[in-house]
Amino acid sequence: MTDEEAIVQLYRDENKAMVNKNLNKLNEILADDMHLTHMTGYVQPKFEWIDQIQNDEMQYLSSKEDAIKAIQINGNQASLIGQNRVQAKIWGGGANTWPLQMQVFYKKTSRQVADYRPSG
Repeated sequence: MTDEEAIVQLYRDENKAMVNKNLNKLNEILADDMHLTHMTGYVQPKFEWIDQIQNDEMQYLSSKEDAIKAIQINGNQASLIGQNRVQAKIWGGGANTWPLQMQVFYKKTSRQVADYRPSG
């Protein structure tokens, strides 16, 4: 598997784990210092996000990939932009579907990890 293929697979694995509530897989993929910047601007640490998924405060019902683009690899660092339509119930709200664009940053280590935030 090429580095580009590995990066795309990590992105897809993360989205799948989010929907399947596979907290072990999310914890394995994501760096401990990872954070998620929500469309509201709220910057959420990894463990808070995983805790809210576990406690159903954030329920991801589906994630359908629209596009993956802007893959950049520079030595042991990489990034991509992924566009998905995500259906979720967030913080007590009803089910909604959002077209989300995420810029994901990766660092190649002996254990693949990702740090991501939405792009601009």
